Amino acid sequence: MEDNIQKIRRRKFFQLCGSLVAGGSIAGLSAFLLHKRWSYPEELRRNNSVRPERDAFLSPYKRASSFKTPGVIEAFELTENRIIAAVSNQILIYDADGKLVNTFAIGSNLRDIATGGGHIYLLFPARIEVYRQDGEWLREWEACSDQSDYCSMAVASGTLFVTDAANKNICQYTTEGGFVRFIQSPDGFIIPSYSFGITCVNGIMYCSNPGRHRVEKYTPDGEYIASFGKAGGAAGMFCGCCNPVYVEYAPTGEIITSEKGNPRISCYSPDGEFRSLLLDSKALGGGNTAYHVKVSENKLVVAGKDLISTFQYDKTLAAKTACSDCKTDCPLRAGLKI
Repeated sequence: MEDNIQKIRRRKFFQLCGSLVAGGSIAGLSAFLLHKRWSYPEELRRNNSVRPERDAFLSPYKRASSFKTPGVIEAFELTENRIIAAVSNQILIYDADGKLVNTFAIGSNLRDIATGGGHIYLLFPARIEVYRQDGEWLREWEACSDQSDYCSMAVASGTLFVTDAANKNICQYTTEGGFVRFIQSPDGFIIPSYSFGITCVNGIMYCSNPGRHRVEKYTPDGEYIASFGKAGGAAGMFCGCCNPVYVEYAPTGEIITSEKGNPRISCYSPDGEFRSLLLDSKALGGGNTAYHVKVSENKLVVAGKDLISTFQYDKTLAAKTACSDCKTDCPLRAGLKI
């Protein structure tokens, strides 16, 4: 019990540190802009009016629908036409319209949810539990290290990848619970807080190395391929002490990242070329924690606080953004006019 309390306190401490670092960066930027306003006033005046330093961000996506959950969302996943959310010792399963179709009780301190082979995998700090879609418990297994503090997971082709914030590695299992290997970053994973996201797409595993402000790529056998990303506050960079938090993918293999501090969701090519910023803090709903994001056909499904929202590409808005110039045949850009 004492150890669990210490872990929770440690997690809150790092979340606060991340927010303070992001706040310090914002404060520094504000001071710079004030200095420029006083030192170079003519740059801000056109036609006797004051212009902003840069054009306001315009998202190519609009919120199409949303629904509330009965508590703060701890983890979130999509499977077929179902939305799975975890709130305070419960798994809630919704249909695509937000109607609750099933619920079942679980233990406390859930870290992540993944699905595969018709099963639901639940990640806790030092164990994995497996359930059927109807909530029937199937099996569980303990972490392969007594010091493990699991963070995120991904399921692909009979394999389960789990990120370990304490041991700073990735643990690979079979979906039956058999240990396969540890995966290490060639430069070492730096994990200042619980921001160790992971996903798998087209046979490639992508994970965040948040302290190094980058995303790394590995083969299914754990061999390092490459990485992308660098520290910075501009779009296409990762800001604060530890970003990105979540790493997901689009049907075409594009990588979607979600950041905290200044919450935003961005799109990159499979090779790490920055495509565009998709949703900024204002569009998402503000705050300083990262928003969970998943891609479902031609929609972005985003979970944050106690709200699950669907965003869809708006052709009218997108025509004014960098997203409209993208040459990728992405189903997210199928479009509609809301």
